[in-house]
Order: sequence, then C-alpha cells, then structure tokens
Amino acid sequence: MTIKQTDDWHDWLIVEHGDAPLVLSIPHAGTRLTGAIESRLVSPWLARKDADWYVDRLYSFAAELGATVIRTLMSRTVIDVNRDPEGRSLYPGQATTELCPTTTFDGEPLYHAGGEPDAREIAARRERYYAPYHAAIAAEIRRLHDRHDKVVLFDAHSIRSVVPRLFDGTLPVFNLGTNSGRSCAPELAHALEEICSGSGLPTVVDGRFKGGYITRHYGQPDDRVHAVQLELAMRGYVDEPTTQLRESDWPPAYDAARAAKLVVTLRSGLNACLSYAAPARVKSARPARR
Repeated sequence: MTIKQTDDWHDWLIVEHGDAPLVLSIPHAGTRLTGAIESRLVSPWLARKDADWYVDRLYSFAAELGATVIRTLMSRTVIDVNRDPEGRSLYPGQATTELCPTTTFDGEPLYHAGGEPDAREIAARRERYYAPYHAAIAAEIRRLHDRHDKVVLFDAHSIRSVVPRLFDGTLPVFNLGTNSGRSCAPELAHALEEICSGSGLPTVVDGRFKGGYITRHYGQPDDRVHAVQLELAMRGYVDEPTTQLRESDWPPAYDAARAAKLVVTLRSGLNACLSYAAPARVKSARPARR
C-alpha cells in the first residue's frame, strides 16, 4: 500500500493507491480547521458537528480489497468537496448547506456575525482544498482506466438518523444514491440494493439522497465510470442521542459491536462493485499494492 500526502501544501489530502478498479471517496470525515477560520467561528464543536463521523474507520478494510481510497482531513466547514463548485443547489427547493457552509444541518450559525467567508475567500478555498481533491479523483480514475475497462467510484457518507431541517422522520440506515439511475449501470445499483436490503436494515435507493456532486459529476456509465453514493444513518454504528445534541455527548464513541454487522454489508457492497467492474479479480488472490 502506498499512502500519498501530496506535499506540505496538501498535507490534508490522503490518497491510498490500489490496483483494483474501485475508488473509494470519503469527503466528509475530516475535522481539521485552520486557525484563520477557527477564530471567526461560534465554536469549533459546531464546525465539526456535521462530520461523517468514523466513516474512514468503517471502511478501513477497503485497502485489503485493492481499492484506491481518497479522503480529506479538512472539515466540511472549510469547504464541502461534495457540492457544486459554483454553489448551485443539488436539491432545489430543499434545505441544504453551501459550498462553504455558514450554518449547521440544524440551521445554527457557524460564524460570528460578519465572519462569514466572502466570494474572494470562497474562491481561495476552492483553489486550495476543493480543486486538489477533485484532481486526485480524476487522476485515479484515469490511472485505473489504463488497467481496467470499467471503474467504479463509491462515495462514502453518513449522517444522523434524524435531522428535521433536511428530511422528515427517521432516515433508513442504507441510502443509496445513483442520480436517479444516471450515474451507474442498473445492474450495479440493483446488486447494491439487494445487499443492503439483505442485511435486514431499512434501505432506499434515490430517496432523500440521490448522490452529491461527486456521484453526479464522475458517474458517466457511457464512459465506463460508474458512481454511487452510500449515505449511512449513524445509528448503524453509534448510539445516537435522542435529545438535542450537546458538546458533551456528540460525537458518541464508535460502537464496534454495533458496527460489525454494518461492516459485513459494506464489504459485500464493495465486493459487488469489484465483481461488476472486473469479475475475475474478486475470485483471485488479494491484489498487490503499489
């Protein structure tokens, strides 16, 4: 396995190179803030509140499958690399957060009055943090396409089970997004749906979360790049509070016992991606790491 931290400028960007036709993107598990940003925030805890907690841990097995893993250590409060770069809403008419969020999912302000990033600062964050993340995804897809006919991009996320501002009721545990069937082959979507449903946990395809910018932008089945997003409800691996979140109880500890069943399903899901992209590889020995 090769773990790449591109240089001092990009010490927040982690790329683990694999040789299988699978790229695992983890865009929201980071919690790092810069001093210049943190000094203007209402609280660092609020700025980290909506992280996809422990998703990198849930998928720690991915390297064993030969997957390439791309993740950022930066908090989504700095910039959300799964948003449209021009700030266009991916869910018109529904509540969401911006490219550089100014509120939490619950609508709480992240910045002291007057401290919000202006257009110039947003453009600078795009250049420093957003562009390198996407350059890494594009480069890894190209590299793997040189070796394989098809490549699957799996965008890994999680969110609290109940966020009234974003959706009604309680979210299913498995929320697959395929951009309404446009980002991947139907047989891949069907295989993943069967695996998630087979776990016995609530599953939906293209429900509230149809895939963010990463899934929609890179999922080009006609070019043999198939992308899917999986949004997990966090109750699958942590004990979510039933009352309003407080700094003293959020995030809760990772529950390895509770997560074990989830990880079995996630492993099966990634193996299904490999089976679709390169069937012979799944039956072969563990892929070599570069």
